[in-house]
Amino acid sequence: MSSENTFLSRLNAVAADTEALLERLMESTPLDGERDRPARLLAAVRYASLGGGKRFRPFLVVESAALFGVDRAQALMTGAALECVHCYSLVHDDLPAMDNDDLRRGRPTAHKAFDDATAILAGDSLLTYAFDLLARPDTHPKAEVRIKLVLALARASGLGGMVGGQILDLAAEGRFNDVPKPKSLTEVETLQAMKTGALIRFGALAGAILGQADDKRLRALDRYGAAVGQAFQIADDLLDIEGDAATVGKQTGKDAAAGKATIVGVLGIPQSKQRLAALVEEASSALSVFGARADVLKAAARFVAERET
Repeated sequence: MSSENTFLSRLNAVAADTEALLERLMESTPLDGERDRPARLLAAVRYASLGGGKRFRPFLVVESAALFGVDRAQALMTGAALECVHCYSLVHDDLPAMDNDDLRRGRPTAHKAFDDATAILAGDSLLTYAFDLLARPDTHPKAEVRIKLVLALARASGLGGMVGGQILDLAAEGRFNDVPKPKSLTEVETLQAMKTGALIRFGALAGAILGQADDKRLRALDRYGAAVGQAFQIADDLLDIEGDAATVGKQTGKDAAAGKATIVGVLGIPQSKQRLAALVEEASSALSVFGARADVLKAAARFVAERET
């Protein structure tokens, strides 16, 4: 079986396992310390997190952790936590005050299926639940490993990561008088490394944390995750320009109309595609320390660049 076929098989397996785990974790029975799980809020949380997406970020956690022989169940718990953060970010990004999208993964966005207030609270629930999952002994028996995961995901998700990137993205639309628009290539790269790249980078890094990797291997996966994160966003920006909404699963052409800052907007399509190819090579090179064991992760980088959805 080729590395691409192996990659797709493993991606689908992680997606199925993540879906089953999230389904179990989001049952209606309250946990110790919880009083109740309100039905409407739980329905919105489940709507936002179940039944959609490729689960690429959990896949990165599972495959990077496998390089160190980490128990798959532990990696899946960490991947589920990461997916909770990712799904929360999509719910909030789609809100009228943010990107004002009506379609996500081929169906109505959470605020359209429910209402703005319920969508906001569903996002809040998913964010906090992520850290609930990371704090559990099921995720790793060693408290110091769990603390490292919590810290790394908090940094990737918050002020200096994804959320900070979101406000820079809004600034690029001219939303704020006191925040300059990111225009240069360096500024746009920073924006995208925070908004999109940070969670993808965490996905690769989390496996090294779970595996208690040495500095050399931790840096290798960090470098890989950074390259894949940037490649993912460039590919996404190209899809917004060249993709079909029915295939992509969301409205296309909105970024340019909103004046969003993208690498494609700075470099143009031909140079962006060259940059994309170079990032795939960078990601592959970063994994050389692992040899053939990392072939599936290399195939993942190629998939990111070539995807159509």
